Amino acid sequence: MVLVVGAAVAATLGFGDRDRGTAGAGRLPEATAKVTRQTLIDAQTVAGKLGYGPTRTTAARVSGTVTWLAATGATIKRGKPLYSVDDDRVVLLYGTLPAYRMLTAGVRGADVRQFEQNLRALGYSGFTVDDEYTASTASAVRKWQDDIGVDETGRVEPGRIVYAAGEVRVDSHQLAVGDEVRPGRAVLDHTGTSRLVTVELNVADQRLARPGAKVSVVLPDGGRADGTVADAETVIKTPAGANGQAEAETKIEVNVAVADPTAFAEFDRGTVDVSFTASERADVLTVPVAALLALAEGGYGVQVVEGVSTRIVTVRTGLFASGRVEISGDGITEGLTVGVPG
Repeated sequence: MVLVVGAAVAATLGFGDRDRGTAGAGRLPEATAKVTRQTLIDAQTVAGKLGYGPTRTTAARVSGTVTWLAATGATIKRGKPLYSVDDDRVVLLYGTLPAYRMLTAGVRGADVRQFEQNLRALGYSGFTVDDEYTASTASAVRKWQDDIGVDETGRVEPGRIVYAAGEVRVDSHQLAVGDEVRPGRAVLDHTGTSRLVTVELNVADQRLARPGAKVSVVLPDGGRADGTVADAETVIKTPAGANGQAEAETKIEVNVAVADPTAFAEFDRGTVDVSFTASERADVLTVPVAALLALAEGGYGVQVVEGVSTRIVTVRTGLFASGRVEISGDGITEGLTVGVPG
């Protein structure tokens, strides 16, 4: 028999201490249960949101007027513009280090290498990809600036480039063409381009969010798709409309990717159910969690009922799940009757 069960932990047992002297012949329990052999699964189903993963906001680094915005839903790749200010493009490059200073001849650092890697990937040459911004780099930059239609200064202003881990999808606009913009003001929001399901878990359920773990996704039309936990991170959530008195909550934000992305083809956004399996124990002996007795000397036991007499048998516990627990020990066999204290 296979029993699919939800999570439980030993800390919720709530039993008083009992030792071998507290239950003996003639003291029959109020209820009994059988030791059963089954597959015990620690699983949980949680609602998730179908979309493109976490939303990131791009803020302006220069002042001026917004003269162009990439369309909502558009996919922007390396070297392509996200928006324009005063008719000068702000382009997307790939990298994890944000642009934070002017790049010009003589500057050294990891940000130089990251920029030069992008310049090389865009097809420009005549310089060495390293940590130094040289005159050769500046010469290649002027060619790049000419191609994208901005002033050929040979310098790279931080406000004219935006870094992201890869290509992005424009999710929404925070400003409209013609709006005035200043440094720090949000211009647009973007996401990744892969279809993902995002799930928020309580911290207590973090065991479900192992990267690479297999999950099952129930789609809005009732269909199913196999998925994998792509990544998980701890986030702080502040309740909507919080006035400073509401407490923020710590959540585990999980992104799930499906094996066949075409399963999402008919759905732009929506709510889906995601079934996580934290662990599984096949062909094990189990009893109700309530049958466990906390022993005075430590550990747990069960009260074995044999006719009108009882005895305490020490057991080792394994997986706890939805009111049942895996047990093993000397003399513990399938079909054994154990007491369940009221």
